[in-house]
Amino acid sequence: MTTVQMEKTRIEHDLLGDKAVPQSCYYGIHTLRAIENFQISKQHVGQNLNFVRAIAQVKKASAETNYQFNLIQDDIRQAIQQACDALIDHPEQWADSFPIDIYQGGAGTSINMNANEVIANIALESLGDAKGSYQRIHPNDHVNKSQSTNDVYPTALRLATYSAFDALFVVLNQLIGSLHLKSDEFKHVIKMGRTQLQDAVPMTLGQEFRAFATLLKEDLKLIEQNRQLLLEINLGATAIGTGVNSPAGYAAKAVENLAHLTGLKLQGAEDYVEATSDCGVFILLSSCLKRLAVKLSKICNDLRLLSSGPRTGLAEIRLPELQAGSSIMPAKVNPVIPEVVNQIAFRVMGNDLTITLAAEAGQLQLNVMEPVIALSMNESIELLVNAVKTLDSKCIQGILANEQACFDAVMRSVGIVTLLDPYLGHAKCDEIGKQCIAENKTIRQVVLEQELLTESQLDEIFSIENLVSEVTPFSMPLAQVS
Repeated sequence: MTTVQMEKTRIEHDLLGDKAVPQSCYYGIHTLRAIENFQISKQHVGQNLNFVRAIAQVKKASAETNYQFNLIQDDIRQAIQQACDALIDHPEQWADSFPIDIYQGGAGTSINMNANEVIANIALESLGDAKGSYQRIHPNDHVNKSQSTNDVYPTALRLATYSAFDALFVVLNQLIGSLHLKSDEFKHVIKMGRTQLQDAVPMTLGQEFRAFATLLKEDLKLIEQNRQLLLEINLGATAIGTGVNSPAGYAAKAVENLAHLTGLKLQGAEDYVEATSDCGVFILLSSCLKRLAVKLSKICNDLRLLSSGPRTGLAEIRLPELQAGSSIMPAKVNPVIPEVVNQIAFRVMGNDLTITLAAEAGQLQLNVMEPVIALSMNESIELLVNAVKTLDSKCIQGILANEQACFDAVMRSVGIVTLLDPYLGHAKCDEIGKQCIAENKTIRQVVLEQELLTESQLDEIFSIENLVSEVTPFSMPLAQVS
């Protein structure tokens, strides 16, 4: 028979009464109530390390500002800031101290109090006091002084989202680089272009892959431009944007201190009341992520089409073979990486709708739906980072061209009749193309049979140089644009 040793507890008190908190925990009663109230998913706030770091940065800058306004003593300031440094430097070590479900009511109050309690208890231990003995350093009266969830949480969310984009930019640049390498590798591969899935005119496989790279470069630039809007924050707004319970000048100094701490060009909002309820920046950035997801999905759709077959499809490229494709059909290999990226794109599109609805649901001076905005933004960014990385390393880098198949398709295509248009006229070329389809003949065969052009003329018209053309980009000076 074994004896189960009960964990020691401490008693903490809040508005609703007393509650026993495990003595080993750095969080306190507010966090414990949130754990009990919000058992929705298996995802916890502590899993978002960018957010843990960001809210600690907000608390550290606020402690500095409170000290500068003589609202807290120097020993308290130092203890709070050292506790914040522990979270900033090693957020992964403190993930378990932020166990609240990411889905929650209360506009993030539980998260803010979770941070206040953890920081207060780390600080208390550094001063030799026991966790939960809040006489010297209190979660509300000291760590949260001159603050509200309604300016702390939005500010931390903006900082965390800003940082999360760094990883996306890294993998996007790598993918764009890989696409450019493939563009150069395939620049001599002649193939048929298609519109409406029908033969169009010739191009190179290199041009096709270069276009993929350009698609993504545009989005990289757009996201970076719009990410800068996250740097406008409402720290110092406190409850509803009026700065209640903070001294005059506090907001400007708090933003200045946070900017110095993070190295970011932060600025206070133009209107703190407006900024406290507005989530417009997340609508815009989520829309940018949706646009990126749509483009990635389009690229993956194209890769699946171009690699289709391998005998009865287009089969112009070969994707890396990663796994057996069927439990019943031997020798079948599927385009599994483009397929999974497609699915991630769908999820990002869904998250964009969630963010739009949550932003719209803001009422009067506050939007209480920011936790699901935080969840959806973070999930979209993380999914895209992993999708882009996987697409690059497990698909794009290993793609091979079926050069002969590409060239043969051009030569038997009806689409190359377009090159005869300047010589024979559109109406005659219509007739030639129609006959080719009806009789399963090539353009060259029909033209020679009708003695419309000679072999040498066709050789010149269908030369590699004429088959593929290139548009030189034209940039008009800005002053000349009407």
